[in-house]
Amino acid sequence: MVALRGKEIDSFLARPDAGRPIILLYGPDAGLVRERADALMASAVDDPNDPFSLVRLDGDELAAEPSRLVDEAMTVPLFGGRRAIRVRAGSRNFASGVDTLADSPLKDCRIVIEAGELRPESPLRKACERAKNAVAIGCYPDTERDLTKLIEDELRISNLRLAPDARAVLMSLLGGDRQASRNELRKLALFAHGKGEITLDDVMTVVSDASELKLDPIVDGAFAGNAALVESEFAKAMVAGTYPGVIISAAQRHAAWLHKSALAVAEGTPVTAVLEGGFPRLHFSRKAAVEIALRNFSPPRLVTVIEQLATAALEMRKQAALAAVIGQRALLSIAANAKRRG
Repeated sequence: MVALRGKEIDSFLARPDAGRPIILLYGPDAGLVRERADALMASAVDDPNDPFSLVRLDGDELAAEPSRLVDEAMTVPLFGGRRAIRVRAGSRNFASGVDTLADSPLKDCRIVIEAGELRPESPLRKACERAKNAVAIGCYPDTERDLTKLIEDELRISNLRLAPDARAVLMSLLGGDRQASRNELRKLALFAHGKGEITLDDVMTVVSDASELKLDPIVDGAFAGNAALVESEFAKAMVAGTYPGVIISAAQRHAAWLHKSALAVAEGTPVTAVLEGGFPRLHFSRKAAVEIALRNFSPPRLVTVIEQLATAALEMRKQAALAAVIGQRALLSIAANAKRRG
């Protein structure tokens, strides 16, 4: 089984193994999936904008004809050179194409498949982990260490320091999506250009008000029992083009955090200590809603919610056209259940 983890991922991305030209990138952090796919494409061909060098395929279309993936991989460029194929996986299965390529020699062709969350039993994930010429790389939200490195790397380029109080708040505002986090940091660096040090006011002015993924009101509204807020904010997110799966992923992470926190409270930890500690740090504007959520849900009920969200995420992948309906229905169900405490 070839599923890379930790430092193995960084090593592979820095120097991709030519013997493993099929690369599956999957997970809840869509921004990290895109970022890694972009890097792999850039190192695979001389010009990623050349349609003869880089072919883009839709996974749902491939499902109707998986052999097309094989045909494209075996095609020799008219003018020679390296070639790459970028596949955006959807809800339909094209794993048989990967299985066929597992027994085929691929020369000067890299295949990168981008997907959302995939369970271990997913046909696509199993096919890539089973094939000797493929790797599967999970893309999950940044940990505290990941965020620290990302912040330092981006600010070092602009010769900027970060005030201690600004760092604490900034860490709480980033982490759900790697690409969004990087974009926010670059905007912050541009805003503070020439100042030498980024202050808390800078962070609150740029990042808090300009975040691309304003999902907290939706998630907090659901667990606080505010169905009206869920409906209005969810509608805004859809108009803004946010993929519903990103919202459900945020709800899953929050449910897991609430479960861990609820267990701590049940064991005697004061709610105020739970709200002030841990990672990721809660933004001060969320604390009231989160405190209500902790009163609304017991640990056993949060386990049920976590299972409910996992089911919704799976159904959204199976029925992509109904993703928004499925996601909103799951969140409104949580909001309704929040009224029934315990």
